[in-house]
Amino acid sequence: MSSKDEMRLLRASAIAELTEVSFQHPLNANSGVHMRSLGAMTGLQRIAVTLSRIPAGKESFIYHSHQCEEEFLYILSGRGIAEIGDETFEVGPGDFMGFPTPSVAHNLRNPFEVDIVYLMGGEHRDVEIADFPHVRKRLFRNGTEWRIVNWDDLAPFWT
Repeated sequence: MSSKDEMRLLRASAIAELTEVSFQHPLNANSGVHMRSLGAMTGLQRIAVTLSRIPAGKESFIYHSHQCEEEFLYILSGRGIAEIGDETFEVGPGDFMGFPTPSVAHNLRNPFEVDIVYLMGGEHRDVEIADFPHVRKRLFRNGTEWRIVNWDDLAPFWT
């Protein structure tokens, strides 16, 4: 196996040594997720695969939906509460959530005492539009440019 091919295999020991990147969503003070990017480490460019961990009492991001990028979550350990649309579900090891586009709004939180660990993945496109219904905002991403607007400021282009 060449060194280039070895980059395609990320062993468990190497994953354990990856630095966790901590993230708090700017629109949710209770957001606190720690992530290890697996996809990028193997050269994936069009899909993101991330090993994620939410400590007790924290949430992943913010209740959100996607217009362009599909997303999935697969619970490895711990328990959490998934808010999907108008419903909430307790989730645990082996549970899978998939969000085709345009997606229903969703979020994952951990009100329990043990960290929840899950695999998160989805598309990584140049353009994305995401809605944050609880705070009535819309995000537009075009490449590295990110813009956010209040729903009340959105107006139809054609009348």
